[in-house]
Amino acid sequence: MIKKILVSQPKPASDKSPYYDIAKEHNIEMVFRPFFKVEGITTKEFKQQKINLLNYTAVVFTSRHAIDNYFKLAKEMRITIPEDMKYFCLIETIALYIQKYVQYRKRKVFFGTSGKIEGLIPLMQKHKQERYLVPQSSVHNDDIKNLLDAKKLKHDECVMYSTVSNDFSEAEKKKFDYDMVVFFSPTGVKALKQNFPDFKQGDIKIAAFGPATAKEVEAQGLRIDLVAPSKEHPSMTAALKNYLENQP
Repeated sequence: MIKKILVSQPKPASDKSPYYDIAKEHNIEMVFRPFFKVEGITTKEFKQQKINLLNYTAVVFTSRHAIDNYFKLAKEMRITIPEDMKYFCLIETIALYIQKYVQYRKRKVFFGTSGKIEGLIPLMQKHKQERYLVPQSSVHNDDIKNLLDAKKLKHDECVMYSTVSNDFSEAEKKKFDYDMVVFFSPTGVKALKQNFPDFKQGDIKIAAFGPATAKEVEAQGLRIDLVAPSKEHPSMTAALKNYLENQP
């Protein structure tokens, strides 16, 4: 019987999170604890990539981390980003986050609806004359680069932040008494094994969000008990709710 779940994400900002509804409905203790954290690179590390922010007329943002570190580096290097810089974001929530740093204007902020780079390409192709900069994590593949190459868009990628393990304290390690652990990225799965090299799954259930996360769980020799999303359950909370309702 599952009574305590570790969710490898930050605590929800709102009390209205579906996780709290699940916890209340099933009398479960829900603990939120990120397994990794994002750290921006230094200006010295950035300069080694020989990228000049002012050589580009548009920026492609795939996450809020990319936005934070783009403007942080610009400030540290005393670079004033031009007023007419265009911003292309994977989804609207990322686009709206830009307001933290610049005035939001529809003529210079664009966003896709699918949450994938493929959904942004048609918008970028309408602005073929732009030279695009794509800030990325130190852990990335060449999917975006290859796609922009194929569409003959002028672009460069650069690393602006890195993902590192959010190490567990000795006290946390001793109190690892969860019945289920929920993962959302391959990095989180790797961080578990880094913190607990001798981890034995036993009866602990593991939930994985996304095919890449599920693949990493199996690569680490662990058993997957719940995978999301699916056609019936498009979110982790929906899948988790169904799992708990049908557990033995």
